[in-house]
Amino acid sequence: MSAADAAGRRRAKTTEAPPERAEPPGQPEGERPRDRPVGCGILLPDGGSCAEPVDREAPLNLCTRHLLEAHDWVAREVGVTDVLPAPCLACGSRIGVRYPSGWVCAECEWRVGEVPDDDLDRPRVEVVYYIRYRDQIKIGTSVNPRMRLASLPHDEVLAFERGGRAVEQRRHAQFAAHRFPGTEWFAVHHALLEHIAELAAGVDDPWREYERWVLRRTALSRS
Repeated sequence: MSAADAAGRRRAKTTEAPPERAEPPGQPEGERPRDRPVGCGILLPDGGSCAEPVDREAPLNLCTRHLLEAHDWVAREVGVTDVLPAPCLACGSRIGVRYPSGWVCAECEWRVGEVPDDDLDRPRVEVVYYIRYRDQIKIGTSVNPRMRLASLPHDEVLAFERGGRAVEQRRHAQFAAHRFPGTEWFAVHHALLEHIAELAAGVDDPWREYERWVLRRTALSRS
């Protein structure tokens, strides 16, 4: 081989294009697998970032705890407590909460403008509810838990406890060490689960227990 031919072959090798990088099998072109969870985008008071993972289906880059805090904050700020335009058809209260979508009674949470139904003749039973959403538990109170819980994110109704705002506040104080600041949500822990287990002992369905309380109150009111 002549010196000219050898030099030509060397030049050809140096101008060859590098092989294309193959996509992972089954991976659409232009995409890369999500090989590790995305961290929460919240900055903590100490300047660090929240280290809790973000659920893959979350609408925002927030962990479950901060999504719940944001929900409670918006729900609190959007609603403004004021005097209802007219007494509530369900319970007669004059105090309501005004939302952009309309008024809701502050006592029984009946939506102003809805057509009354037969349940209006039934007495209201105030309860403290315990609901679970993933690894968080909310402790709240309502005289109309079906309507109230329909507006709250939750996976399971754990238990009901007879009582109103005073009982709710006692429970908030009792489990304050595990409460997420500014919310009614609590981290799952042994003491809270033990309390819920006591409430749920012998109760197959919390809603049936609540219905039994309502029927008993109805019978007493008619006696």
